[in-house]
Amino acid sequence: MPTSPSPVWLFDLDNTLHDASHAIFPAISANMNTYIARVLGDGVTPASKEAVDAARLGYWKRYGATLLGMIRHHRVDAADFLRETHDIGALQALVRYERGLVRLLRRLPGRKILLTNAPTAYSTGVVRHLGLQRQFAHHIAIEDMHVHRQLRPKPSPLLLRRLLRKHGLAARRCILVEDTLVNLKRAKQVGVRTAWVTQYLRPSPVRAGDPIGRAPLPRTAKRPGYVDVKVKSVLQLPRNLHRLR
Repeated sequence: MPTSPSPVWLFDLDNTLHDASHAIFPAISANMNTYIARVLGDGVTPASKEAVDAARLGYWKRYGATLLGMIRHHRVDAADFLRETHDIGALQALVRYERGLVRLLRRLPGRKILLTNAPTAYSTGVVRHLGLQRQFAHHIAIEDMHVHRQLRPKPSPLLLRRLLRKHGLAARRCILVEDTLVNLKRAKQVGVRTAWVTQYLRPSPVRAGDPIGRAPLPRTAKRPGYVDVKVKSVLQLPRNLHRLR
C-alpha cells in the first residue's frame, strides 16, 4: 500500500511556542498604545486611552487586524509601526517557554514552517532564543504576507492559498498549530487541518500586545468544530498525531 505523504506543520510563534502573554505582549501593547495615541492625536496632545482602545478593537473587527486599519485610515507605515511596537529590549529577560521544544519538533514527522504575524527581526530573535532556528524549513513573518501588493496577515485565506501554491502543498497535508481561533477557523475553511494550543491564553478585551489586534479569548474553552485537535501544550502533539491524519 502506498504511504501517505508526511504532514507539513505550520507553526504560529507567540503564545504557541512560548508564553508571550507573560511579559512580551504587555511590553508590545504599551508601545502600541503609545504609537496609536500619537497617530490619533492632534500633533501636540496624544489621543485618549478610550480613543486608542476604540481604534484597536474597531479596526480589528472591521479588517481582521488593527494594523490594517491604521494603514488604511492613517497612512501608517507598517515597517515603522512594527519596529516601534516591538522595541522591547533584551528578549532573554522576557521569554518564557517549555523545555523540550527542539526534541518535539524533531519528533514530529514532516517539514515545519514558521508562520507568524510578528515582524522578522522580533520573530528571528525569539526563535534563536528558543534554540529552534534549525528546525524550520521556512520562516514566514508579516513582511512576507503581501498578496497582490497588499498586506494580508493571518487569518487571510488569500495568504494561506498563496502559501500552499508557492510551496506546492495540498491543504489537507498541512496542519496549522495556533493559539488564535479565528486563524484556525479560516485555515479550516481552506482545507488545512488544525491544532489549537491553549496553555498561554489570557482573557482580555483585545489580546494584550498583539501588533495586529486579535480577538478576545472566547468564554468557552470547548473545542470548536473547526479545530481537529485541542492541546494544552505543543508537547502533546505527538500523542495526538492519529487524530490529525
